Amino acid sequence: MTLTLYGGPRTRASMPRWYMEEKGIAYRLEELDLQAQEQRQPEFLAINPFGKLPALVDTTVQGADGQPLTLFESGAILLHLADCHSDDITTAAERALTSQWLLFANATLAIALFVPSNRERDFPRLMGVLNEQLDPDRPLVGRCWGAADCAVQAYLAYLPIFFPDIDLSPYPRIQAVIDAVQQRPAYQIAMGAR
Repeated sequence: MTLTLYGGPRTRASMPRWYMEEKGIAYRLEELDLQAQEQRQPEFLAINPFGKLPALVDTTVQGADGQPLTLFESGAILLHLADCHSDDITTAAERALTSQWLLFANATLAIALFVPSNRERDFPRLMGVLNEQLDPDRPLVGRCWGAADCAVQAYLAYLPIFFPDIDLSPYPRIQAVIDAVQQRPAYQIAMGAR
């Protein structure tokens, strides 16, 4: 297998896993036991010295050290998969826009959702803008569902899981996107529902 994704329950590994399932990209999943601290063992620290998940090893791409490419951070992994293992990105503009949405998802949206003080302050404004930007029938970038959609939609789909009491009725497009995501077979596989 050329791609090995390292993940574990309740980690962002579900994002690249969902992406690879959607795109039909062959991969091997290595689930680490976080309770047993497998992510802190020397074998894994050689892949990600920070001991965090997800991580990806791609034997089809040579890293700077001449060894197979190793990546950590879900956004970097998604961008690499879109660049090298999919046909999502066909222009420099699509790559830049995909990068923009990946950074937004991980640096802005995630903070607004998961940091309580930011959720109170930033959540309504971000959701209002996203509600206007999103269309469940149109990708964020390019002509097909891609890495940008995966990152943004994954965080939005976390809302009913982690924050079931948040009222999303003011954001009908976001609700439609979440409903559509939850019906996707690849998403269900990545989230362990299938």
